[in-house]
Amino acid sequence: MSNAPLMPKATAVWLVENTSLTFDQIADFCKLHPLEVKGIADGEVAAGIKGHDPISSGQLTREEIARAEGNQNYRLTLAVSKVRLPEIKKQGGPRYTPLSRRQDRPNAILWLVRNHPELKDAQIMRLVGTTKTTLQAIRDRTHWNSSQLSPLDPVTLGLCSQIDLDMEVNRANKDRPQTAPDPGQTLVSAEITTAPREPSTPLDVFGSSPAPAPKRAEESIDVDSVFAKLKTLKTDE
Repeated sequence: MSNAPLMPKATAVWLVENTSLTFDQIADFCKLHPLEVKGIADGEVAAGIKGHDPISSGQLTREEIARAEGNQNYRLTLAVSKVRLPEIKKQGGPRYTPLSRRQDRPNAILWLVRNHPELKDAQIMRLVGTTKTTLQAIRDRTHWNSSQLSPLDPVTLGLCSQIDLDMEVNRANKDRPQTAPDPGQTLVSAEITTAPREPSTPLDVFGSSPAPAPKRAEESIDVDSVFAKLKTLKTDE
């Protein structure tokens, strides 16, 4: 129960016996039903329960009780504790797997080994709560039930959450060495392509010189010899 005092029934017994608060005020503070508080006052409920003083335990102040006694519409509030307890850190350990799901654990391990080979053994063991021996046996196909195993998603089986799986996969990808991509064929910079150059040796887009163009047929013909042959043909005729 949120914002409820410690030992709510025992606190209600003390408030009924030692204050003039209404049943509704006590019920609201102790998170009980008003009829239950009325039963405490009539001796029908919580018989034999010793009252717990909320003032001595630091849950209420006398000023707060006096303010509520003077106004029936006022609702009591828990006093803020002056002692700050350190946060309890959750100890890491093997994940608990329900008995009904333990038989599916080898299938989940096989799914992780096939679909996420980048995961380390420690990550798989942390996700599905298995042992190093079982994991290695499934990797080497020496598991006693290898022929009957079928890969099944551990998230679907309820062995781990999708958030945990994604976190482990991202962590494994970050740990993998990054290989430099093959640059391949790159374009020449604009300074080279726009620089003035000889018209006979133009550069192509990739910076290589094209093969020289073949000479035109007109340049290899002697015009004078052609006309001389035509004149001799006319005289013969």
